[in-house]
Formats: sequence, structure tokens, C-alpha cells
Amino acid sequence: MSQAFLRDDAEGEMPRRNYGLPARDDPEFDRIAARALLDAARVSETQLAERATGYYWGEPRLKPYVQELLVEAERAGDERMEQLARRFLR
Repeated sequence: MSQAFLRDDAEGEMPRRNYGLPARDDPEFDRIAARALLDAARVSETQLAERATGYYWGEPRLKPYVQELLVEAERAGDERMEQLARRFLR
């Protein structure tokens, strides 16, 4: 197949989000990264958030923060965020 029809850089066409991440050495980085991963999953941009945060989906280091987000989502009645948080925690 001709190279003209291959989408080697298809990811480049995806929208770029500003995840509002602080510096990596900021004590709040992991908490904000956890939220960024869940928010990105809500709009099917997990891969971009993984690249931005340096963490993959399900990262054990982020689980305490995702647990907090789960409680917050339950209180707010945000069923989609609850679902995503539970999936992350598996």
C-alpha cells in the first residue's frame, strides 16, 4: 500500500489538551495527574494524558488519589467518573 494512505501520525490529529499539570517535583503532581487521567478517559483521550503525565492507566502510585476521586464522584452523583475510577482501581 502506498505510504500516502497510511496514517503513521494519526495521533497528531487528536486534540491537544492542557492538563494543567504542575512541575513534576510539585507535591500535588500525582493528585493532579490522577484527575487528568480520569478526565481524559471521559473524552477518550487516555493516551494523550498518559503521555502528558508520564503515568499509565492503573498506575499503583495514583490509586490513593483515584480512591479520593471515587468518593468525590459518589457524593456528586457523577456516575461516569465513578465508573472510570472503579475501572482504574481494578
